[in-house]
Amino acid sequence: MKKLALLLCLFALVAWSDAFAQLPAVTLKTIDGQSVKMDTLNNGGKPFIVDLFATWCKPCLRELDAIAEVYGEWQEETGVKIFAVSTDQAQNIQKVKPLVSNHGWEYEVLLDPNSDFMRALGVQQIPFTMIVDGQGNIVYKHTGYTDGAEAELIEKVRELIAK
Repeated sequence: MKKLALLLCLFALVAWSDAFAQLPAVTLKTIDGQSVKMDTLNNGGKPFIVDLFATWCKPCLRELDAIAEVYGEWQEETGVKIFAVSTDQAQNIQKVKPLVSNHGWEYEVLLDPNSDFMRALGVQQIPFTMIVDGQGNIVYKHTGYTDGAEAELIEKVRELIAK
């Protein structure tokens, strides 16, 4: 019985610590070649969203397109900012900038050609979306995309702002 209680406590501690993890200290580049240290990302004390995608991933593109349709409203209402992180390998990285332009995405786009950021987060599949609160804590994670899932995403942001 003591072992079970200890295991439950350990599980709760791991789950709690994971819920308030910080972004890893990995340096990525913008599509314009500027270096960005991921553990220093912020949005002036407001929540922000980090969305991992690839140019070949159809669900990723559907998700980012769906968010793009309401992104202006989201920013106006909550001030949320989106960082889209391309996980395309180095040989395909030249496809990212034209794709972003063709889709009209107004996100800050970062490149993770060696999967350093993805690996540091322990991410196995994309799309992978997370919300980071105003203090830099990862407070929500989600893998995959189904139509309409962006509504849950903005609801989580609204909950953070209301606190």
